[in-house]
Amino acid sequence: MPAPTEQEIRSLRLDHRALRAEKVRVTWWRRLVRARLDLLVARAVGPQALGEELAFALPIEIGLEVPRPAELADVLGPRDASDVTRLEALRELDQRLARYQAGVEDALVRATDALIDRLASDPDIPLRSGAEHDESL
Repeated sequence: MPAPTEQEIRSLRLDHRALRAEKVRVTWWRRLVRARLDLLVARAVGPQALGEELAFALPIEIGLEVPRPAELADVLGPRDASDVTRLEALRELDQRLARYQAGVEDALVRATDALIDRLASDPDIPLRSGAEHDESL
């Protein structure tokens, strides 16, 4: 196998870094979409009261801290007839994001493997290129 050039290694590292950054971004978006889904479902179901079953099992000072159902409902915001439509759209978006995330993660694994293979074929490449410690792996 021919020895990799420093340019090939740099290119593989850049691809690897870009894929890692994309993985972080898609993970962030999926968290937001899921949080939005949770909020819409919570609006539809409504808040469950806290502390009702434990009223006499908790110290009085703790029992006084329990938020009332109306306070919890305020966090969720008003119910909206379009919530059902948004719920379906968010579920579809989450599924698309999940497929995209899986593709990015697969590409990241392939990029990592390619980089490792190239470095393994000539272990002195990082030293010759002046990279004492590569944070891309």
